[in-house]
Amino acid sequence: MRALCPGQQKCGTKCFPSGNFPRRHRMGPSWFCQECSWPASSGPSKNLLGANGEAGLLGGPGQSGGSSHPPAPAGCLSPSLPLPAQPPPRKADMQRRGPATAFLEVVVERQIPDSPVVRSSRLHQLGPCDGGSYAVHDSRAPSLGSGGESPPSSPTGHNWEINYQEAAIYLQEGENNDKFFTHPKNAKALAAYLFAHNHLFYLMELSTALLLLLLSLCEAPAVPALRLGIYVHATLELFALMVVVFELCMKLRWLGLHTFIRHRRTMVKTSVLVVQFIEAIVVLVRQTSHVRVTRALRCIFLVDCRYCGGVRRNLRQIFQSLPPFMDILLLLLLFMLIFAILGFYLFSSNPSDPYFSTLENSIVSLFVLLTTANFPDVMMPSYSRNPWSCVFFIVYLSIELYFIMNLLLAVVFDTFNDIEKRKFKSLLLHKRTAIQHAYRLLISQRRPAGVSYRQFEGLMRFYRPRMSARERYLTFKALNQSNTSLLSLKDFYDIYEVAALKWKAKRNREHWFDELPRTAFLIFKGINILVKSKAFQYFMYLVVAVNGVWILVETFTLKGGNFFSKHVPWSYVVFLTIYGVELFLKVAGLGPVEYLSSGWNLFDFSVTVFAFLGLLALAFNMEPFYFIVVLRPLQLLRLFKLKKRYRNVLDTMFELLPRMAR
Repeated sequence: MRALCPGQQKCGTKCFPSGNFPRRHRMGPSWFCQECSWPASSGPSKNLLGANGEAGLLGGPGQSGGSSHPPAPAGCLSPSLPLPAQPPPRKADMQRRGPATAFLEVVVERQIPDSPVVRSSRLHQLGPCDGGSYAVHDSRAPSLGSGGESPPSSPTGHNWEINYQEAAIYLQEGENNDKFFTHPKNAKALAAYLFAHNHLFYLMELSTALLLLLLSLCEAPAVPALRLGIYVHATLELFALMVVVFELCMKLRWLGLHTFIRHRRTMVKTSVLVVQFIEAIVVLVRQTSHVRVTRALRCIFLVDCRYCGGVRRNLRQIFQSLPPFMDILLLLLLFMLIFAILGFYLFSSNPSDPYFSTLENSIVSLFVLLTTANFPDVMMPSYSRNPWSCVFFIVYLSIELYFIMNLLLAVVFDTFNDIEKRKFKSLLLHKRTAIQHAYRLLISQRRPAGVSYRQFEGLMRFYRPRMSARERYLTFKALNQSNTSLLSLKDFYDIYEVAALKWKAKRNREHWFDELPRTAFLIFKGINILVKSKAFQYFMYLVVAVNGVWILVETFTLKGGNFFSKHVPWSYVVFLTIYGVELFLKVAGLGPVEYLSSGWNLFDFSVTVFAFLGLLALAFNMEPFYFIVVLRPLQLLRLFKLKKRYRNVLDTMFELLPRMAR
């Protein structure tokens, strides 16, 4: 039951839940509104008091004031706040603020429900028993309809599950750099979003794109051995295009028509899909395949896949760096045109010079000269006639090749750096915004100062479903830098980095053989000390150097023809035995896990295994595998470990190889 707020003219609300007071506390010199904190300082309001001086509760026996609320529906319980199990308000507080105000503050403090401060907008409209829906729109974050405050009587368990899911979606959008206008806006959009964001959907996208690309090998004109019938490849193409249509329908259901049209990459994919559909139908109708230039557009389906995000990012950077690149390129072409005109006027009179006979030949000759492919041939006819003509080519190469070409590379590098910095900054801000949206959905009315472990665990069940309970707890402790029971927003900002950590149980033992019997422990301990000693390492470097010199001497003594002897050389067996003993000692002393965790040890292991396979190829006269023997000189790369600079060069090279592959 509800009573009118005396300050309704001020705060604009019509009622507040004050009908929960015990009868003895319904009178007093002051009343308190939960919405505007309005106190009535001049005694009880006439709107709230009945004829006998008690508060006229709407629907109660003392109702007065001419206002009424509709009765509660059948089966609904009136909201009630039980008396707190603590001492009544202090007398000084009651005299200063009034007994009703003091009692209400105590009740509110003790009876605040553990429900979200901000409710997910996917919640259904509350029924009449829920007290209606009180929506508070938030302009800072997109919502799935309308976000709002959760009333005390809301089903908090259901609210929290939906809040956990929406907070996880926000974190995924921040991690994937998805724009917030693509956030699902209702329950149907949520179902489509979840369907379009799972690995099966990603694999379906990838396989469909690869099928469309491979069809190019089977369509005429194509590889004759792989050519398929018109009906076969046209049917396969239509099937793949129908799968793409299904994917776009899921995105349309998730994004909505307005957002779908705003998404440029999706619109490009849709346009290509329409063209491909029309051409496939034309091929079926005509029953013959024609030259289709649009086959080159099929790669768009592959680039749009989830697994090709790095390719899209590099293409975007290339397109963004084109304006400054084009400026320097125009400058280079301008100087080339100027020198082509000068060369035509200077050297066209020489009948033995075919490079500058016409202006077109001059432009082509100077363009090829940028690559130095026709140097010094382009200069020799004019140089044989006048040696001073070399000045023209020296000045041209100095300006075009050594200055403007390097300037072009510098501009490309600088532009890529600026784009990368801006991208990093925008991605960081985007992640921060996503974290703020998720944080607001996780704080509760009881604990508005931060995120408790209960809410954090509920979030991680949706954000990292494969994470175990122990890993969730360790992640929470790693985030909690303030050592309190709640995660502050500052702590929550590190969730992307901490959630990506891999947790591994730390063993108390130092070595793998610590729990072995004493005799075995002493043996393996001695091997461990041996393989870690400097003397053992420098001995192996000496063996590798001697092996390299021996291979060099053998190579000098070889003659043309058969480079491989029918008998296994004794040097091969000796050095391979030494490498095998080294491998066994390191595995025994360090343990297999620690040994294979080092990149250099992996390299040594691979080279030794290949050398053993080469020995088998020579011993059993397996000529197709003789190429393995050629890999023996790779052992010389171990000498690079002697100098730190060489190690840094190789480490940088191995670090860049995966990035270059992207």
